Amino acid sequence: MEYITKKLDFSNQTLKEMNVNSKKFYNIIKKRRSVRDFKKDRIEFETIKNAILAAGTAPNGANLQPWHFVIIKSQKIKKKIKLAAEIEENEFYEKKAPKEWLEALKPLGTDKNKSFLEEAPYLIAVFEKKYSLRNKKKVKNYYVKESVGIATGILISCLHFSGLSMLTHTPSPMNFLNLILKRPANEKPFVLLVVGKPKDNCEIPVFATKKKSFNKIVSEF
Repeated sequence: MEYITKKLDFSNQTLKEMNVNSKKFYNIIKKRRSVRDFKKDRIEFETIKNAILAAGTAPNGANLQPWHFVIIKSQKIKKKIKLAAEIEENEFYEKKAPKEWLEALKPLGTDKNKSFLEEAPYLIAVFEKKYSLRNKKKVKNYYVKESVGIATGILISCLHFSGLSMLTHTPSPMNFLNLILKRPANEKPFVLLVVGKPKDNCEIPVFATKKKSFNKIVSEF
């Protein structure tokens, strides 16, 4: 089989431009924070659409693009998700979570109540596709978690770059999302992003702003 190719359109920046642009991006992304208090301000759908299009450019196994994104703005659906998530969160906080985990969560002040799921203007559910269907036949996808993880990272980065804040919400299990959002059995919930603008009086724990230094996260050879 003959495959058609095309010449790569590379940016070809100078070394100086590379350094400047990498520093610009770092200075923007280092201000990203997970928040749980959102304004109900309207957000342009086009902003969300562009962020998801950016996520869809992520490198992935064999270019099979094993992801699906569900954008939720309906208050009725958000309420259903909140109620279902709180059932799982109640089970987590009351029965499942080890003592060490609960201790680690204490500084964040989190609990089983997830009001932000209704307050934020948008939720984005990210699904990983274990396999795809073509003419009713299963087609195996490769490096699914890695591919969807990279796409989610790009999505979060683009949302932040666009001036929005978000929370990565992962109640366990998240199978209720398949039911509420009518997603097929070959898709598994990966993460639920809560997206919007933080409230004017929004505060975060100081410890959450402290990131490890370069020398503590890197080895060089």
